[in-house]
Amino acid sequence: MDLNYAIFKSEPIMTLNDLAQIGSHNKREKKAYKSNPDIKLELTKDNIELVPLADKYVKGFYNLTKEYKKEHDERMKTEREDRKRTFNQMLNKSKSVVADELLFTATHEFFKDMNKEDIKKWAEVCMDFVYEDLGYTKEQVLHAVVHLDEKTPHVHCVVVPLVKKYDKRTNTERYTISKKQYIRDKIHLSELQDIYHKRLTDNGYDLERGIKHSDNESIPIREYKKITRKLNHSLNVRNERLENVMTNLEEQMKSNKEVMFDKEYVKVKKETFDTMNHVFKETKKVMEIQPKLQQVFDEVDSYSQNYHSVQKENKRMKKEVETLKSKNKKLQEENKNLISYIKSILKVIKHFFRELLQIGNEKTKEATTNEIKDYFDNEDFNKEDIYDIAIETTKEDELFDYADIPSYMKINSNNVKEVEDKGYEMEI
Repeated sequence: MDLNYAIFKSEPIMTLNDLAQIGSHNKREKKAYKSNPDIKLELTKDNIELVPLADKYVKGFYNLTKEYKKEHDERMKTEREDRKRTFNQMLNKSKSVVADELLFTATHEFFKDMNKEDIKKWAEVCMDFVYEDLGYTKEQVLHAVVHLDEKTPHVHCVVVPLVKKYDKRTNTERYTISKKQYIRDKIHLSELQDIYHKRLTDNGYDLERGIKHSDNESIPIREYKKITRKLNHSLNVRNERLENVMTNLEEQMKSNKEVMFDKEYVKVKKETFDTMNHVFKETKKVMEIQPKLQQVFDEVDSYSQNYHSVQKENKRMKKEVETLKSKNKKLQEENKNLISYIKSILKVIKHFFRELLQIGNEKTKEATTNEIKDYFDNEDFNKEDIYDIAIETTKEDELFDYADIPSYMKINSNNVKEVEDKGYEMEI
């Protein structure tokens, strides 16, 4: 007995970088997928765009959330300095999602006799669930695609749960991204999976509801093997009992010579009759257990395959993390050397600028002053640097005012000499 299962999952996307990676996968923007040999790039042309997106995922996200960003930027103008965050910083550091990926599929056999048009119709029912049961609008769907270039067809639907919510603190409505507006928790997700299953069956798709509250990714594969062995043992015991009573019945029928027939009755020994009843009972038990066993076998097999995929992906990611760690260590070392080199260059530039302010003509001093201001604006120079460059030059007042250096720092040349001779450090 073959049972096919309806599968609906929800995977949160926490940062814009994660969103970019998922977009690259869903839109098949890589030249090769070594980590997933099931992807056949030569079949990618057959993938079905349910909700197309011409742009990259992050750019599409910005277009979808431009009013949210505008509201955020306006609010930051009056925010305390230590609380100011760019739009990206706010999104990436938030505990909330930036988007949610909805995955729809079924067991492989379900798609066995379907053509591309049949699969598209199934996918459109999945999208009806997104709009009518989950409650997303078409404007909130960033991208939706059916992948036909993998072993089992499936839908990736990425949504941005952007909503306006009442903020008690400001007594206004504000934009926010809240997955909980659509999927509150695991209990609600289970209820939604029931609704999804019903929608499919109402549309004529013969699919079973998967095991509720199962967490196949967290159960070790050895547990699946243990379950399988137990079920196999149970079935073998039943079959063995049936074979024994059948053999017993056959032997009794051979030796039972006192079988009498008439038009309506057959006369046999009571012992033989009891054995026949025993056969019927054991047969019934085997027949009852077979569909249940098959269902669990299929479920375990499906979960086992999923678990293997997760293990494989985890192994790949661990390897990638180690590579990134190594690269990061190298970059840190290079960055350290670069910072040291830049500091040396800036020291030379500081000396050069001071020389120009001391011996240059007025035009040179003006141009040099503008350059120094640019360096200060770009945070290449700090107040101490400005002090060292400008002290006792004709541009001292202008540069001190520009860098907001306190007036008490404007000391005469004798004091400067005294400070330099004694080695005092000036704190700014």
